[in-house]
Amino acid sequence: MEISPKLSAKIAQLPTSPGVYLMKDSRGSVIYVGKAKSLRSRVRFYFQRLQDLSHKTRLMVSKITDLETIVTKTEKDALILENSLIKKSLPRFNVQFRDDKEHPYLKLSIKEPYPNLTIIRKPQKDGSMYFGPFASAQAVRETVKVIHKIFPLRKCSGKKLKKDRPCVYYQLGQCPAPCCCQVPPEQYNRTVKDVQLFLQGRGSDIIAGLKKSMQHESDKLNYELAARIRDRITAIEKTLERQSVVCLDFADRDVFSFYREGSHMGITVLFVRSGRMTGSRNFFLKNLQLTDEEVISSFIAQYYHQGEFIPREILTPLPLEDKVLLEDWLREKKEQRVIITFSQRGAKKNLVQMAAQNARIMFDRTQAKEKDTEAILQELQKRLHLKNYPARIACCDISNIMGTSAVGSLVMFEDGRPFKPGYRRYRIKTVHQPNDYAMMYEVLGRFLAPQKRETHRPDLIMVDGGKGQLGVLIAALREHGHSGIDAIALAKAQKSEKSAKKAEEKVFLPHRKNPVLFPGNSQAFFLLQRVRDEAHRFAISYHKHLKKKNDFTSPLESIAGIGVRTAHAVLKHFGSLDKAREATLAQIQEVPTVTLKRAEMLYRFFHPEQQI
Repeated sequence: MEISPKLSAKIAQLPTSPGVYLMKDSRGSVIYVGKAKSLRSRVRFYFQRLQDLSHKTRLMVSKITDLETIVTKTEKDALILENSLIKKSLPRFNVQFRDDKEHPYLKLSIKEPYPNLTIIRKPQKDGSMYFGPFASAQAVRETVKVIHKIFPLRKCSGKKLKKDRPCVYYQLGQCPAPCCCQVPPEQYNRTVKDVQLFLQGRGSDIIAGLKKSMQHESDKLNYELAARIRDRITAIEKTLERQSVVCLDFADRDVFSFYREGSHMGITVLFVRSGRMTGSRNFFLKNLQLTDEEVISSFIAQYYHQGEFIPREILTPLPLEDKVLLEDWLREKKEQRVIITFSQRGAKKNLVQMAAQNARIMFDRTQAKEKDTEAILQELQKRLHLKNYPARIACCDISNIMGTSAVGSLVMFEDGRPFKPGYRRYRIKTVHQPNDYAMMYEVLGRFLAPQKRETHRPDLIMVDGGKGQLGVLIAALREHGHSGIDAIALAKAQKSEKSAKKAEEKVFLPHRKNPVLFPGNSQAFFLLQRVRDEAHRFAISYHKHLKKKNDFTSPLESIAGIGVRTAHAVLKHFGSLDKAREATLAQIQEVPTVTLKRAEMLYRFFHPEQQI
């Protein structure tokens, strides 16, 4: 493979410092981001030892026409920067970990006088105890439900600790009502300690302590209290029976494993908390050109970079070259030692094999869905006579009420699923009256403008509307040099048609008079409807947000130098905006917190034609 003189010169001048390198193709798009202990050695490896590279890596190298480097102080800084650049650029040949899901945790507020248990999404360093993450919101709600049935813990927030009478949970025996009853702190703290042990998986310790308390109350002839303790013991034992212990050291672990066929890979992460399996997560990666070791290493770095809970130990399915670097980086994030282990025997190996088995099952299911999606997209291409295979579909929609708070949205679907990095929303800037055509033209122009071109280039753009909207889309594509992108319009059934039994939505194509009609059960048409409805939802939600903001914002806040407090003070002093407009400069100065300078600004706003 021949290398251009320009690229050869850049490689020869690379420093030996640690840093990040960005490989680019002929269009200037970043296709791969990597980190290196020595930029010169790492980059040279790609071009000088092609025979040592895999076929897929040689394919990537063949597309490289330019590169850019960023020098960092340490290799750890390079790792952090690499994760950020991958998330920003989404290079074609990198592992692209996209996940906006924040998993729930349980928070035990032990710093409060009477701690309670709450569900939160983002743990903080506030002295509380956090347990999780849980695989789903339903799982964490079920856990809270069980705890509240077994342990008499308060359910209200800290702001409601002062009440005149207790709530219904007090009558049910599920809360000691510290909000209005005299509850000894040491008695309540014993319950909190039991909850803590229960969430840590140490149910046997709780049962041993409760049995002693039950015997003690029985010896004192407090049979009713002893019976309640007995019932609590039974409930805990039944709950523990449903929890399988997978490690007898009761440690927190994340277990990674995978199944791969060609360029597609399924990855499963098992959560082991206090030795018990608490849940799992599955990921499906496509178009991979890296080795298994490189994929797993990059995936783990990106997975914890986004803020996931870091356990004390991480099990991997193969040895990682970056093991020491990852451990050092994770220790800095967790502020505790983190161990990455590749185990070849014992219980830990069994856990990795269990994760691999789950990854294989998930892979097979996802592959089946992928084949169904491929058939749907092929049907779209065939029925609509598209030039491109519509792997990436974008849709534009406009939302406004009589031209006010007008916004535009553009959503993107990739392989039949929402592709959130491609979502865009726009405030209409140039159109100030109801004109959907002009608004849509502005939105499409801003999305397609040369300076806005991104790697998320759609294969097909759809607009919500009929022939008129389609004409606007074609004009925008032609003006900005995107004639290679397919264009269609999806029109809703007219009001006169809605009364008919078989009212149908229609798809309009360029240079074709009659619309395309799909069969009533066409999955391809259902996909177009889902994309259109998502664009409509995205536009409506943004429109409502802006309208609410405008409706509850004073015009005075638009004055440069006038903040919310000053605007509220003026309106409170005069009673209304009209009375404030009628006030003299001296009267405006009488408003508390309003200085002479601010008074002049307000007076000038109300009377722009007058000079002070």
